Amino acid sequence: MVWEVSLSWFGRFPRLIIGDNELVRSILLNKKGHIRKPPRSPLVKLLGIGLTSLEGEIWTQRRKVVTPAFLHDKLKALVPSTFLHSCSAMIDRWQKLVEHKRSCEIDASSEFDVLTGDVIARAAFGSNYQEGKKIFDLQHEIRFLVNEAANAIYIPGFRFIPTQKNKRRYDLDVEIKSILMDMIEKKGHAIKDGKIEGSDLLSLLLEFKQHNNSLTNEDIIEECKLFYFAGHVTTSNLLAWTMVCLSMDPFWQEKARDEVLHLFGKRAQLDFEDINRLKIVAMILKEVLRLYPPLPVLYRYTKCETKIGNMTIPAGVELVLQVLHIHHDNKYWEKAEEFNPARFADGISNASNEDHAAFYPFGWGPRICVGQNFAYLQAKMALSKILQNFSFHLSPSYSHAPSNYLTLKPIHGAPVIIHRISDS
Repeated sequence: MVWEVSLSWFGRFPRLIIGDNELVRSILLNKKGHIRKPPRSPLVKLLGIGLTSLEGEIWTQRRKVVTPAFLHDKLKALVPSTFLHSCSAMIDRWQKLVEHKRSCEIDASSEFDVLTGDVIARAAFGSNYQEGKKIFDLQHEIRFLVNEAANAIYIPGFRFIPTQKNKRRYDLDVEIKSILMDMIEKKGHAIKDGKIEGSDLLSLLLEFKQHNNSLTNEDIIEECKLFYFAGHVTTSNLLAWTMVCLSMDPFWQEKARDEVLHLFGKRAQLDFEDINRLKIVAMILKEVLRLYPPLPVLYRYTKCETKIGNMTIPAGVELVLQVLHIHHDNKYWEKAEEFNPARFADGISNASNEDHAAFYPFGWGPRICVGQNFAYLQAKMALSKILQNFSFHLSPSYSHAPSNYLTLKPIHGAPVIIHRISDS
């Protein structure tokens, strides 16, 4: 059954479920302040109340502080120091696995968790995956507990009831904040003493804090928690789904490999300009994001009575924007269920059947994800290094089960069998 707008209730709260592209776009482009992020329960906020949760002038100021970490020059500097270093370490690890045999099965999902964890740790703190592993393990556990809370109706005061899961949620939160506070204090002292001049996210936030008292250590902790979660999980899932899609479509896997080998050969050192020359790889990543968007649903909330299309929506209504539905709707995409990167050959604006693109993997409008170029660049680098060295296909143990655990992930992992190129 095709639908575009429907009404449901989540406990005593009304939800307007929207799967129409024009309505979704108008909501995401709203700049009047009538439509905001919905209020979240205290248990959900434990995952992080950084930039994505702020509103109004506070959001505007924080966005200005965080954005420089993702500008062209910063990303360009990250390619050799962070992306290439972490990707090369992963490739070396895979090479050792196939050193004495023609092929080897790996869980790509787990492998990319390690890869993107290392990248995020370096980009956020200037450390590496092993140093940040404790936080990743804690964030991984709290993510599942928060997801459970997000899908349950919150009863006021429930967070104070000492259930086993509530106690675990707060214990995890305290431990994560404690580790981050220690890292913040150490780096803060080092910057103050002139011992380091970092370009990572934490350094940028601390440098801003020195000149502006509006940013507290608690604010920095929340931004770090958000970056750990959003940057890590989003790119890891994108790469996992890309391996799945290319494993099921050898034609596009070979086209991507031909492009990489034609441009770079087996050259180990790749730079920012190299990565930006990739066209087919970029098309593939966009098509994967269409089929498996990181956030299959976006949520908004009417702060006051608001006109949306030909509807007048009262205050206090949650708007559930069905990104996954739009990305898979034949109204907007030709043969929407097919994996066809060629649809992005002429850019995002010309990929769908609409006058406006029906493509929202990182949101849209003023609140579009500030780290989307970070994710694209990291994914391009990782995929290029893999295609240079390996071919791959799905393991017989693979079970296709996309699940929404705050982000869309392969819940049973992504087991693939890798082969060295020379053995293929």
